[in-house]
Amino acid sequence: MNATENKVSLKSLFVDFTLITKARLAISVVFSSAAGYLLGFSEEHPFSWVTFILLTIGGYCMVGASNVFNQIIEKDLDALMDRTKNRPIPSGKVSVKSAFFLGCALTIAGIAILYSINPKTAMFGAISIFLYTSIYTPLKRITPLSVFVGAFPGAIPFMLGWVAATNDFGIEAGTLFLVQFFWQFPHFWAIGWFLYDDYKKAGFFMLPTKKRDKKTALQTILYTVWLILASLIPATGFTGRLHLSLPFAVLVLLLGLWMLVYAVKLYKKMDAPAARKLMLVSVSYISLLQVIYVIDKFIG
Repeated sequence: MNATENKVSLKSLFVDFTLITKARLAISVVFSSAAGYLLGFSEEHPFSWVTFILLTIGGYCMVGASNVFNQIIEKDLDALMDRTKNRPIPSGKVSVKSAFFLGCALTIAGIAILYSINPKTAMFGAISIFLYTSIYTPLKRITPLSVFVGAFPGAIPFMLGWVAATNDFGIEAGTLFLVQFFWQFPHFWAIGWFLYDDYKKAGFFMLPTKKRDKKTALQTILYTVWLILASLIPATGFTGRLHLSLPFAVLVLLLGLWMLVYAVKLYKKMDAPAARKLMLVSVSYISLLQVIYVIDKFIG
């Protein structure tokens, strides 16, 4: 019985850990950092499995810490929304004290691990936690500009990998940051649209006009266009070692037009299903874009 109970307890702890750190989101962020690292290493800065593994572990710790602190701050609001009421803290599975201890432990471990790579990587990781927890999270109930603020920590992971590989923040890392920065807007506005009613229960208004209207849909289209243009900057030849060959630039353009089609569909249909499809396409877009960038580096 004790062995069985221990197995159940360990499984329960693991499930609670994945939920409170938002494992799926954290893994997608780590994927972005890994892609940035693969783009950044060179003969001058050789690939290192040790650094790569430290980046993934440290990156997960930093994202996990941000998510833990976010859920502590929003515990009462999470209890009001259908999609979040069963999270570990509002459901009572994890106490605030235990969550705070976990968040602090992940923060310390994450900064220490990233610092072992280089100080700049640790600095950007720490900045992302601060912006997400201390500025973005409180602003969500105050102003739709919270999405703009949240786009900064959200855009750090892609360029963080480059900084980890090179110990440098230059035009290349800045371009990677810009791409993921513009991606945040159509992605989160799509989420804010199809979860509008649930967000409303907690007083969150994530859409730029606070309403599901034509102006919000139009801004989603415009920021998708900006995203496409930002994603094509490496094809211009002005981004140092970060470059995109013509065939792969065409792929990036087609990928962007695919996402733009769904942004236009949202403008035409003005409904939650269209917004959900745009959100799913946006997730595919950023992942496929990063894969294309990496493949082009090796065979382009």
